[in-house]
Amino acid sequence: MENQQEQTPKKNSNVIYFLILVIIALLGTDVYLYLKKNKADDRIVYVNDQKTRLETELDSLEAQIAQVNAGRVRMTSEMQAKNDSLQAKIKVLRSELAKGKLTAAELSKAQEDVKQLRYFVTKYTADIEELKKQNQDLTIERDTLRTNLTTVAAKASDLEKQNQDLNTKVQVASALKVGAINIVGYKVKSNGKESDETKAKNVNKLKIAFTVAGNQVAAKGTHDIFFRIIDPTGNLITATDGGTFSADDTELQATYRTSIDFNDDGKTYVVDWMSQQPFQKGTYTILMYADGYTMGKGTLFLK
Repeated sequence: MENQQEQTPKKNSNVIYFLILVIIALLGTDVYLYLKKNKADDRIVYVNDQKTRLETELDSLEAQIAQVNAGRVRMTSEMQAKNDSLQAKIKVLRSELAKGKLTAAELSKAQEDVKQLRYFVTKYTADIEELKKQNQDLTIERDTLRTNLTTVAAKASDLEKQNQDLNTKVQVASALKVGAINIVGYKVKSNGKESDETKAKNVNKLKIAFTVAGNQVAAKGTHDIFFRIIDPTGNLITATDGGTFSADDTELQATYRTSIDFNDDGKTYVVDWMSQQPFQKGTYTILMYADGYTMGKGTLFLK
């Protein structure tokens, strides 16, 4: 009986120990599960943080590309292809990050892809900036050439004007000018004899004698001489064989025309002009032209 009483407390003690061990095991399991849950939560948070960081990086790269393209630089076909490729890669990476949960391998690959993409975008940006610089240099060179061309054109225009002015001066200097002029009225008789007259009713011919002023610039040889004879009433006397000519930048009608052989020798030239109508009392004015300019003039008064 006494032995039975001794075994009962011992049995109860074993049960207590067992229960303590079970409780400790349960507590250990709870602690393990708790720690494992926290570790998993940390892992999810880490993955989510990495996804957010990568998406932010993609936003930054896309904004960098957009800023470069906003410069409206005319890209080469190679640069355009690179731009399209970068845009496509960003689109693919966004699609990968939008899948939800990523494995460690997928996350690592995405990180490496973004890293490479950053390198290519940086290089692409540098290439675009270099292209901008080249375009600016070309623009400066073009503007410089335009300025030089404008300057050259202006100089050429000035030289042309100077040349024209010089030619005009040469033409003016080379034009024949009257040295002296003498106009006498004559009466020509039926037998051919003639005598000088001062009375208008007796005059039927004018004899115009003139010399040409010395001119070493004028061309030696034949020169056309044009006469415009103005009667006392101020009217031009015209003739069917007078024709027209240009002098002093004006088209004029001639009364008479002839030619002389100029040798710059002081020779006196004599021109006879017969009127087809009676002479009037008053002053006649004889204007002479040669080489496109006024040569000189003389007057004759008839009673």
